[in-house]
Amino acid sequence: MCGIIGVIGNEKATPQLLEGLKRLEYRGYDSAGIATLVDGQIDRRRAEGKLVNLENLLNESPLDGVIGIGHTRWATHGGPTTNNAHPHATEKVAVVHNGIIENYAEIKKELQDLQCRFETDTDTEVIAHLITHYLTQGASPTEAFDKAADRLKGAYALAVIFSGEENLMIGARQGTPLAVGYGEDEMYLGSDSYSLAHLTQKITFLEDGDRVALTKKSVRIYTAENDNVDRPIRITAQSGATTGKGEYPHFMLKEIYEQPAVIGDTLNSFINPATGDIALSAEIIDALEATSRITLIACGTAYYACMVAKYWFEQLARIPCEIDIASEFRYREAPMPKDGICIFVSQSGETLDTLEALRYCKRQKQKILSIVNTIESTIERESDMVLHTLAGPEIGVASTKAFTTQLTTLACLTLALAFKKGTITGKDKEVHSEALRHLPKIAANILNHDEEIKKIAKQISGVRDVLYMGRGSLYPIALEGALKLKEISYIHAEGYAAGEMKHGPIALIDENVPIVAIAPSNDPLFEKTVSNIQETVARGGQVLSFSDLAGTEVMKDMFKWSVSLGDVHPFVAPILYTIPVQLLSYHVAVAKGTDVDQPRNLAKSVTVE
Repeated sequence: MCGIIGVIGNEKATPQLLEGLKRLEYRGYDSAGIATLVDGQIDRRRAEGKLVNLENLLNESPLDGVIGIGHTRWATHGGPTTNNAHPHATEKVAVVHNGIIENYAEIKKELQDLQCRFETDTDTEVIAHLITHYLTQGASPTEAFDKAADRLKGAYALAVIFSGEENLMIGARQGTPLAVGYGEDEMYLGSDSYSLAHLTQKITFLEDGDRVALTKKSVRIYTAENDNVDRPIRITAQSGATTGKGEYPHFMLKEIYEQPAVIGDTLNSFINPATGDIALSAEIIDALEATSRITLIACGTAYYACMVAKYWFEQLARIPCEIDIASEFRYREAPMPKDGICIFVSQSGETLDTLEALRYCKRQKQKILSIVNTIESTIERESDMVLHTLAGPEIGVASTKAFTTQLTTLACLTLALAFKKGTITGKDKEVHSEALRHLPKIAANILNHDEEIKKIAKQISGVRDVLYMGRGSLYPIALEGALKLKEISYIHAEGYAAGEMKHGPIALIDENVPIVAIAPSNDPLFEKTVSNIQETVARGGQVLSFSDLAGTEVMKDMFKWSVSLGDVHPFVAPILYTIPVQLLSYHVAVAKGTDVDQPRNLAKSVTVE
C-alpha cells in the first residue's frame, strides 16, 4: 500500500527521499513522486510505474531543496497515471497521503463552488486545496492544516510542506501508520521504521488521532484539541541496510530459497535444539490453556495459515477454534466468550482490516496474541502478547517465507499447548518436536526439485484455469497454491477440499484444466484423496501430483506430471508441501513474463479497507 517519506534538514532532501522510497517498494505501488521547496517554492517530480522512472526523471531534471516529501502510490481513487501520482500540490502546499478520504466528494463540491479547479481524479487532491483555502483565509500553516484535518473522515496518514516554510513539516495519523524519526538537526516522517532506518534509529510511532509539527530541531505531537501529548522514543531494531536480490532474478525466488534458514531461525527461537523442549512464554500458554475457544483472524495468505492452525489446535490440543477473514469479521458483530483469546496473524503487522478486527476483539474483552513478522508494527503494539516470525524482510508481494514461518510458529504454539494440557503424551511430543526440528533439512531437499518443477511449469503456463486439491490440513495449502498462481501469473485458479470436487467443481474438468493434487501417502486421508483424483482422471483431467515416493507409485497411472518428495511427518506436511506449490507458481509466472515481485494491482501491506 502507499508509502510516505518526509525529510526536513540541512542536506539535499532528494537522495534521502529516494532511498526511503526504495525501502517502501515492498509495499507495492504503481507510481511515485517527490516534492521539495526550491527557493521557497514547491517543485515536484512524479512518474508512473516503477521507481526507476522517477530516478531517470530526476537525473534529467534534478530537484534541490533541504525539505521534501515523497510517496509511492497504490491507486484507489483514479488510475495509476503521472497526473494522479503524489505529491499533490497547489502554489501554497504539497501533500502526500496514505489511506482513503471517505467524504472527499462532499469537500470537493464545496471547493468547486468556491471556484477551485481540480486537476486529478484522486481523493487526496481535496486535502491540498482545503489547506490552501484556509491559508487564503489568513490561517497560519498549522492552523490551516488543523482546520483541514478536522474536516477529513476516513483513514489517512499525511505529510505536508508549505511554500515559504523551509523549517516546517506537518503530519497526521488516523487509522494508517506513520512514524517520526529523530536526527541531528534533521527530522523525518515515514510509513514505518524500515523506511527511516537509513536515516535514524530513534523512532516515535504516532497513535490514531495524533498530529505532529516538525522543525529541524523539534517535534511537537498534539491532538485534534491542540493538547500536547508524549509518545515514547524507541531505538528501532530495524537494519539500515537495504535488502537486495543477490544472484537471484527475483526477490520471490530468493525468499523461497531462504525458507530452510528462516524456518530454522524461527524454530530455534522456540525449541531447544538439543532437547526438543519448546520454550514459550508462560503467559501465552496459560492464557491459551484457560480459554474455552480460540479465534484466529487474518487476511489473504495469513488466513490460510490460520486454517492450518485450526486443524492443529483442534486435533492436538483439543480446543475449539474459529477462523475468520478479518475484512468480514467485525461486520458480523460476533459474540465473543468471556475468557476468549484471539490470535491475529500478519506479515506486516499493519493490515488495516486485521487491525480493526483486533480492536473489535479488545472492545469485547478478549486477550490478544499477535503473530507478526515486522517488528514494532501497530498490531504488535496494540496486542497483549506477541510472537515474532523470524522471516526477515519479505520484499516480494506474494508471501512465501512469511507464510511458512507463520505456520512454523503456530505449530510450535500448538505443540506447547497440547503438552501443557495433557492432550498428547510425552512420546507424542517427542515425535512431533523431532518432525519440527527436521524441517530445515527437508525444506532444503525439496528445493532440489526446482528444475523438475520448472519444466512442468512451462507446460502449464499456457492454460487459462487450474484447480488445486487437498484434504485435511493440506486443504488450506491447496487454497494457498491457487492464490499464489492467481497473484503472480494471472491464471485463474481455485483450491478445493478434494472431497468437494464432486459437489460442483468437477463440472469444470476437461483436458485443458490441470489439477494440482497435494497428496502425501502417509496423510490419514490419502486413500480418499486418491479416489477423488480418480474421479477427475475419469473426466479427462490432467493431474500434477505432489506426493512422496510411495504415493507416486500408487498414483502412477493417474497423473500426467508428478513430483516425488521425501517422506514427511503429517504434522509438518502443510509447511513443507507449501514450497513446491510456491515454486510452481513462480516458474509459471516467469514463463509468462509477468512482474513476479510486484504483480499488477497488488500491494504488500494493505493499510486501507
